[in-house]
Amino acid sequence: MKTEYLSNKPVDIQKAAAILKNGGLVGIPTETVYGLAANALNGAAVAKIFEAKGRPMDNPLIVHIAEYDDIARFELTSDALPELYTLAKNFWPGPLTIIMKKGKAVPDEVTAGLDTVAVRFPSHPVARAVIHAAGLPLAAPSANLSGSPSPTTAQHVLNDMDGRIDAVVDGGSCVVGVESTVITLTTKTPTLLRPGSVTVEQLRRLLGKIEIDDAVLHQLEDGRAAPSPGMKYKHYAPKANVVLLKCGDDEFIEYVNSHGGRGVAALCCDEDIPLLSGVKAISLGKRGDYTEQARNLFDSLRRIDGYGDVMTVYSRLPQTDGVGMAVYNRLTRAAGFEVIDLEAV
Repeated sequence: MKTEYLSNKPVDIQKAAAILKNGGLVGIPTETVYGLAANALNGAAVAKIFEAKGRPMDNPLIVHIAEYDDIARFELTSDALPELYTLAKNFWPGPLTIIMKKGKAVPDEVTAGLDTVAVRFPSHPVARAVIHAAGLPLAAPSANLSGSPSPTTAQHVLNDMDGRIDAVVDGGSCVVGVESTVITLTTKTPTLLRPGSVTVEQLRRLLGKIEIDDAVLHQLEDGRAAPSPGMKYKHYAPKANVVLLKCGDDEFIEYVNSHGGRGVAALCCDEDIPLLSGVKAISLGKRGDYTEQARNLFDSLRRIDGYGDVMTVYSRLPQTDGVGMAVYNRLTRAAGFEVIDLEAV
């Protein structure tokens, strides 16, 4: 199968919609990352997503809608309606996914057999145009091979999925750069399952108490079903081995310089580059600017593999306040939770 490159012009939006109506797969841009879309109401079409990505079938997907009324139209329900409407009013359309009870219209392939479903109303105009043109809710995980860094450009999608999917729609570079925040309203207290650019602090200002699932900052317990995408498996990883350093700025520079050499790279900040020697330095952005670092993270992880000879990548363990929690979450999974604590030495 040859993957067709489509622009974001109306004629190509209609082509993408026709593919989706016919049970095909299309890579589409969102404000977070590119998604691999299929008709969320067609179990056979959704199953193709897992095959194309090499994604485990017990990893649930997110349903993307383009109108608030789609919640009722597609039989999505919530026992926490006040919280649902508060979140939707403040963050939709946008990079927030809300988990609610599944309606009968949603096939088990979307939810990995769970009785809940994750729903998002993206703000990207191209994503919304495709959903409107198709007239369908779209199941859409990230449009990459399972486990590799998520795609933030159409070229990233083609690098991973060319020949595996029907088409990709080019909507430019993603402005957020990491997947959406995921919150579930099916627990006694609303619970964060995946951090993103909508922060815990923002959610708490709206809803009051918010729990943070232990698997957000730690490895998911063996035998536990993943209630949200991105919780269960090693994710976002380049081919090189990512090692995180828990340390201050000076300790980071000293450690990387003393462990550098051929095959070693540093995923660092702008301010580090003049201080590093003997390693390939790839900057995420300014120190402490986690919004910028989140936007650049996956592109930077993909650049590492572009060097060809990098075997080990050192990076700081980020802070967990604000958007830093999203960067922390993605990097710890990219590293398979391999952290060297230099503060304990």
